[in-house]
Amino acid sequence: MAFDLPQSVLFCCDHNAVRSPMAEGIMKQLYGTDTYVQSAGLKNDLEIDGFAISVCQEIGVELSRHRSRSFEELEELGEQLSSFDVVIALSPASHAKAEELTRLFHLELQYWPIPDPTGKGETRDSKMDAYRLSRDAILARLKEAWGAP
Repeated sequence: MAFDLPQSVLFCCDHNAVRSPMAEGIMKQLYGTDTYVQSAGLKNDLEIDGFAISVCQEIGVELSRHRSRSFEELEELGEQLSSFDVVIALSPASHAKAEELTRLFHLELQYWPIPDPTGKGETRDSKMDAYRLSRDAILARLKEAWGAP
């Protein structure tokens, strides 16, 4: 069952280099400007992952200009967590941190356990397959939550 789109969504994961940027980009592609969408990580110590860029290009989602940012950097840029309607954590660690950071705010926190594709696969093709599984899991969860665009 689909629900109304929230006004603003923050996706979060560990490094803001794979899962949360994919979720941000895919949601923007599916639902356009109907919802304000951002992403962040516990850390911003990694650049956007090349495999994430490649598997998203396959479905018409551009990630190559994404700049990784942490929760702290997001707030330094003026994006307060309390201003988001929904925070969606994609990893166990980001879920724990989001719970800690949002415990005093009236907002919705969801946990979507999306598998981490990094380090999986021995060949380029098998690595791409692992990233596709994560991308497709995000795509399915988005459509489950807010329906087909």
